[in-house]
Amino acid sequence: MASDITGNRALGAYGITIFTTMSALAIEHNAINLGQGFPDEEGPLDIRQAAADALLNGSNQYPPAPGIPALRQAVADHDKRFYGYDYVTPDHVLVCSGATEALTAALMGLLNPGDEVVLFEPLYDSYLPIIEQIGAVPRLVKLCPPDWAVPTAALEAAFSDKTKLVVLNSPMNPTGKLFTDEELEAIAALCVRHQVPALCDEVYEHLVFDGQHHTPLMSFEGMADLAIRVGSAGKTFSLTGWKVGYITAAPYLIDMIGKAHQFLTFTTPPDLQTAVAYGLGKPDGYFKELTSDLQGKRDRLADGLREVGFIVHPAAGTYFLTADYAPLMERLGIDEPAAAFCERMTRDAGVAAVPVSAFYAPERVSGTPLPDEVRTVVRFCFSKRHEVLDEAVKRLAAYVERG
Repeated sequence: MASDITGNRALGAYGITIFTTMSALAIEHNAINLGQGFPDEEGPLDIRQAAADALLNGSNQYPPAPGIPALRQAVADHDKRFYGYDYVTPDHVLVCSGATEALTAALMGLLNPGDEVVLFEPLYDSYLPIIEQIGAVPRLVKLCPPDWAVPTAALEAAFSDKTKLVVLNSPMNPTGKLFTDEELEAIAALCVRHQVPALCDEVYEHLVFDGQHHTPLMSFEGMADLAIRVGSAGKTFSLTGWKVGYITAAPYLIDMIGKAHQFLTFTTPPDLQTAVAYGLGKPDGYFKELTSDLQGKRDRLADGLREVGFIVHPAAGTYFLTADYAPLMERLGIDEPAAAFCERMTRDAGVAAVPVSAFYAPERVSGTPLPDEVRTVVRFCFSKRHEVLDEAVKRLAAYVERG
């Protein structure tokens, strides 16, 4: 009988993602959606034109599973150009159908049941379900606002002789944190000491602000053969719907990850790959303008949220700001956790955000409760048009004024 069908326990335990939930609520209440992380403007016309031309004039049959040669070469050239990796060749590159598929393929290709994985909370929502589905064991290192600093003792304690992988997201979703060189050096040293790879989610590598620069973990001593870099055309070119991601890693790691990739999506549309290869060769001015534009939007939203009464935490990169509504609770006559506040804000203020608590492991996995520091912290996405950000702030101000 259908009632006996329970579905996958590991994946089913996580339910529907917070992004889907809040986006649906935003539609229901005609709210401005600053919850889900996507731009509201299309990507560069010349890249989209390159895809259209490739669709009409190129092959539309299966491309090679590792990616078309042009894109693998373009990723290798990109990594040499921005990070000085002269040793990277197309054999170091695997193209995937989005960064999430790249992350999944890496986790599936490298882990076995019982293996331990070191991760930093808050974390992107796909990591834990896949790790649990594999039967691997997460070892979590909690970061807390306002600076989201890595606790050195907790990091060292997370490693053991069972550790087989580290997962690092920098620049970090949802916090906007850019891991410091000192933090990265400590992580690299532990990876080298234990001889474990690091899966580095670097999809926001070109979205770094205030004159700072992203430094991949791969740049640190001993990490050229241990780091696995994941990049995203969706984030770099504001083309999130294309779902084109890529991995740079030592060929022996690419081989392991490729064995999982072939059974997930196998390959990625060749016209989109061709266009992304073109895009990665765009001049420096494009990447600088992207950063400048998003920094301006970050500052615009941050200033507005502060005027409303939120405490806004620093954000060195990504699409996201985190803000604490604790100073507003008395005025609004509420005392509730972030998930409830986000629903209230969507319904009553017409602005949707997501609770940062959703990016921490459930207590059944972590064995520890949610840190008090994040109980009233929410994440806003600022990769929207200026007028949209201004309207969101106007709505929030009016909501607070009404009390």
